[in-house]
Amino acid sequence: MAGKPGEPGAIFPMTKPVFIHPHVQAKAAALPEGERVEYEAAVTRLGEEFGQPHLHAGLDIRKLHHHLFECRAGLHWRLAFQDTAEGLQVVLLGTHEEIHQLVHSGKYD
Repeated sequence: MAGKPGEPGAIFPMTKPVFIHPHVQAKAAALPEGERVEYEAAVTRLGEEFGQPHLHAGLDIRKLHHHLFECRAGLHWRLAFQDTAEGLQVVLLGTHEEIHQLVHSGKYD
């Protein structure tokens, strides 16, 4: 069983900082309120859950390419993000098709 913070053997979720590209922020701001709430929840969970595969199921985090991943951000939207030394860099808020186009374009580095 996990201990309390500071105790030997304590297990608590690691978090990674999440950086969001300005064009992603602009697109998210234009979403209807319900979809924006789902997007914000996904970004929060992403920083808390990335690197913990047993928690990935809810966000459906999948590796797309070398350091490029995607996750769900609601019913219609997905986030494409890169895992970097500094943190997670969200590079696209888009549909499944837009994520597919990003991967095939190679323009996410």
